[in-house]
Amino acid sequence: MSIRLKAASTALFAVAFAIGSQAFAETELQWWHAMTGANNEVVDQLAKEFNDSQDDYKIVPVFKGTYPETLNAGIAAFRSRQPPAIIQVFDAGSGVMMSAEGAVVPVAEVLEKGGYTFDKSNYLPGIVAYYSKPDGTMLSFPYNSSSPILYYNKDIFEKAGLDPNAPPKTWPEVFDAARKIKTSGAANCGLTSTWLTWIQTENFAAWNNVPYGTNENGLAGTDVELEINAPIYVEHFQAIADLAKDGVFRYGGRTSEAKQLFLSGECGILTESSGGLGDIVKSGMNYGIGQLPYYEGHGPQNTIPGGASLWVFAGKSDDEEKGIAEFFNFLSQTDIQARLHQVSGYLPVTMAAYEATKESGFYDKNPGRETPIQQMMGKAPTENSKGVRLVNLPQVRDILNEEFEKMLAGEQDAKAALDSAVERANASIKEANGR
Repeated sequence: MSIRLKAASTALFAVAFAIGSQAFAETELQWWHAMTGANNEVVDQLAKEFNDSQDDYKIVPVFKGTYPETLNAGIAAFRSRQPPAIIQVFDAGSGVMMSAEGAVVPVAEVLEKGGYTFDKSNYLPGIVAYYSKPDGTMLSFPYNSSSPILYYNKDIFEKAGLDPNAPPKTWPEVFDAARKIKTSGAANCGLTSTWLTWIQTENFAAWNNVPYGTNENGLAGTDVELEINAPIYVEHFQAIADLAKDGVFRYGGRTSEAKQLFLSGECGILTESSGGLGDIVKSGMNYGIGQLPYYEGHGPQNTIPGGASLWVFAGKSDDEEKGIAEFFNFLSQTDIQARLHQVSGYLPVTMAAYEATKESGFYDKNPGRETPIQQMMGKAPTENSKGVRLVNLPQVRDILNEEFEKMLAGEQDAKAALDSAVERANASIKEANGR
């Protein structure tokens, strides 16, 4: 009898323990992302801090490859009805996500369901506008917004006889400095750039206040024709092609690969996202920061956000949405945003984090670190500088990159490259719009 009672008691305890474990089990929320290097370390650290701060939810970061690869993985996962809770989508994918009716839940709605009052005035205006519908509803959480800036190697500048404390401001000045770096032997290459599409076409248009395409670059309607074969673009890309022919400009790849050419000391000047700062700091290089170059008589106007935002797929349970809201509220905290900005180079999402960083004296101690914010907020956007939004912008970027690569290989001049890019891209946009 004693043995039977003991066995029954043990079984009852096991059942009770199992029920209790289920009752207190954490809700797991996968966060698919595309961060590498120092930025990947930030993702892991943020997830750990959130997980340690409470016992109900567990954020699980999952690296899914490059920005385009992560977007494609998310689309495939949604179609197979196994999407993650949160997915990081780069700026070019915003139009794709916005056009996916019923596939996503607006972040403002998620936060409000979670019991938080969403006030877009708390966030940097330029960033909120980029990730919102025309009626002002914010669709995604701007996790890592960035602005393209100029980085330069101060030691290489000194070797080339250039002033290490005076970064070039205009594109002609950049091209001259790059040639001096090469001809002086200070470095094997004078200039390189990541993201020729985002930096040298989309932000080039905004910063120089010239059209990228019709219909306010796609923000006023999906029926868009590109205008990047206008004379100012042809002049700019022909200058780059000429530098490439002379070995002064070196092409690294379609996304952020060229950053390695700068980190290795191969090239003395780099135009790159402000979000690339973490790896540059980590390298120990004696670097400087300058604003994105422009052409006299055109810019500077304002830059447009790059980087990525966090999207929530539809079909999640109330508990999962509550956990996502908790995580987004955690990310919005002033101390978190200020640290994320200061460590990574990405822009602070909230005005409070920006003001806190200013008041701390951070910008005084770190010259140039306020540059990407000033570029974006310095002037009110025009029809040319609100941003670019195409339903198939990733595909359009691929088309442009193919033509740029032929140009840099000496197979065509800039005018032929840009004319072909516009013709092919316009056909692709019409097809994507179902026409």
